[in-house]
Amino acid sequence: MTLEHGRADVPPCYPRGGARARLVQTGWDVPLAYEASVEPARLEAGQVRVAVDACGVCHRDLLDREGRFPFLRLPVTPGHEAAGRVVEVGAGVTAPSVGDHVATMHRDACGACPACARGDTTLCTGAAWVLGILADGGYASEIVLPASALYPVPADLPPAHAAVLHCTFGTAYRDLATLAKLQAGERVLVTGANGGVGVAAVQVAARLGAHVVALVRDAAHEPFLRSLGAREVVTDAKAVSPVDVAIDTVGAPTFLGALHALQVGGRVVTLGNVTRDKVPLNLGLVITKGLSILGGSGATAAEMRAVLAMHAERPFHVAIARTLPLARADEAQRLVRQGGLVGRVVLDTRRG
Repeated sequence: MTLEHGRADVPPCYPRGGARARLVQTGWDVPLAYEASVEPARLEAGQVRVAVDACGVCHRDLLDREGRFPFLRLPVTPGHEAAGRVVEVGAGVTAPSVGDHVATMHRDACGACPACARGDTTLCTGAAWVLGILADGGYASEIVLPASALYPVPADLPPAHAAVLHCTFGTAYRDLATLAKLQAGERVLVTGANGGVGVAAVQVAARLGAHVVALVRDAAHEPFLRSLGAREVVTDAKAVSPVDVAIDTVGAPTFLGALHALQVGGRVVTLGNVTRDKVPLNLGLVITKGLSILGGSGATAAEMRAVLAMHAERPFHVAIARTLPLARADEAQRLVRQGGLVGRVVLDTRRG
């Protein structure tokens, strides 16, 4: 293991360890535990220690808490949307370096499987450092994780924005540009358009030259979404003229409406799963209209470079609904559970 203190913005006296929130039992009866003083995790070869500045509270965190993933490890520190500064690197790590500003992806990548070989690390089959499920995540003062689970972010990017960029704009970019192969001039429907990924998808689709139709439950969101580039804002999918692409950020409540809104040859990317309800799929509709149903996923490091380049050229509006201190992580999750927010709730992990 090597310890570096080569940058002035990372003091040698950085106090390792710190505080964290813990999921100790699934469900909502028992609140997240808050631990104000934690021993630092051991740093292994290939790993990096990051002083976390902010961590987003994603809807997937709620699915984790509800026990929707049978392989969930308890107790665990939630959070897969963390950003901060590298303070220590393990043996064999060539990048990032101490002092670098970084943000997390959902998990690491093995670098050796067929998916990694073709650069599609988000579909890696040889790694399992899944933040917030199998490994401790970002609801903490610091996080230790494989270097492959991090990507560089600009030093001047606000911590809250850096934290949520991958899971919102990165996901939107991958699902629209890489998976759906959205073309300029096409019509795209975004469900749950006022949520974190929805707000990002509206902006990314507009940047790619699409005609954006935003679907929300409350028409009060219309002025905001139009300011981001939506050409139409609707509260009922049945009111939508046929679209080429649909990005469904919600799941069962909106998936079938999005599917029926597709014209012949349309593509729907599904990435939302907010309820436990199953969706009855009419295979005849899929066959006769030649539809494509794609599973969305998080962005690769290369896709994040594309997102950051777009942001540098003309900054996106990164919607932050609320910022709360780490000690109020349980409250933050309950706010997300209530719904109706515009954008992300973010934990300021520098505040206990």
